[in-house]
Amino acid sequence: MDLHYSIGEALGTDYFGLREPFTAQQESYLVRTREFVDAEVLPVINGYWERAEFPWPLIEKMSALGIVGDGIEGYGCPPMDPLSAGLIHMEINRGDGSLGTFMAVQAGLAMKAIAKCGSQEQKERWLGPMARLEKIGAFALTEPEHGSDSVSLETTASPDGESYVISGHKKWIGNGSIADVVVVWARDTSDGAVKGFLVEKGTPGYHARVMEGKASLRAVWQAEIELDAVRVPAENRLPGANSFKDCAGVLTGTRSACAWMALGHAVSGFDTALTYAKRRNQFGKPLASFQIIQQRLVRMLADVTAMQLYCVQIAKLEAAGKLAPTLAGLAKLHNTSKARLVLADARDLLGGNGILLEFHVIRHMADIESIHTFEGTETIQTLIVGRDITGIGAFS
Repeated sequence: MDLHYSIGEALGTDYFGLREPFTAQQESYLVRTREFVDAEVLPVINGYWERAEFPWPLIEKMSALGIVGDGIEGYGCPPMDPLSAGLIHMEINRGDGSLGTFMAVQAGLAMKAIAKCGSQEQKERWLGPMARLEKIGAFALTEPEHGSDSVSLETTASPDGESYVISGHKKWIGNGSIADVVVVWARDTSDGAVKGFLVEKGTPGYHARVMEGKASLRAVWQAEIELDAVRVPAENRLPGANSFKDCAGVLTGTRSACAWMALGHAVSGFDTALTYAKRRNQFGKPLASFQIIQQRLVRMLADVTAMQLYCVQIAKLEAAGKLAPTLAGLAKLHNTSKARLVLADARDLLGGNGILLEFHVIRHMADIESIHTFEGTETIQTLIVGRDITGIGAFS
């Protein structure tokens, strides 16, 4: 059964007509990315996911699209507003969560950290080549014993003359084994502050091992990293990264990106379920003709539409400089939770076919578990927003 829908069919998901006021630039980013996903990603991605193989050919093709930058201004980055950046995240993840996670790490974490906290020289050296995907970046914050409790990181950076010596252990670092530059967050032993450092490919003492055995985001490589007295010159320190608050400022943007990423997964699940229900005949008529199927499809559409409204609003808030971390966290919490429900319904609606990769849903269902977890779990986001609305901290 051919379930590959055309661009026109996919637009049926825009039930509230949110696309109508898009600018020409926003429309261009949406269509350009959507066409890339339909023509290049969907026909091949299942194989990469099943083999746990990084899709280098897709990265090469994506480099020509001019979609990597996440709204960073200047330095050779493509001009885009927050809504355009969100639409790109949505569409890439509609194709595949591994490719979407690569994009989020490259632009939303590594490039944003350099753009927000880097020196002029660091920005000029790295941002343009990273936007063109000539250079790959990574963001090394999470440690084996410090996931949600990332502020308690134990990796250290010790000043030594004109250098810093970094030692520690990082885990779950997307692109960590292939990056040309890694933004490493470490605690400065001279003052106890958390600071950011650029560790370049080939630096002695940097050892990355690709993590194996993942059942989610299989086509992107996360690494476990050992930093064994890694010496970097003092000019590789990000001068604008002088506390964990600066690191958290980068993460606020990626939490809003997570809301868009989750929307892309949910849209894929809903579109597939709707197309399948129209084309699959059981008991002598299409599944879509049964009342209980229509009820489930409408419930899925309601969740997808609510997710879209969250995304459009956080894009407006970001454009106005009003996107607080709690708002980004609430959007991430809501959208990843709803995406899990939509994808579970889609998988169930497809019956046995729902567990076959050729129908794509099971891949999205597995991948949304990672997005639901990284950049702050539902539990952590709940406690942060709960503290904001009550004024009472339920955790230290």
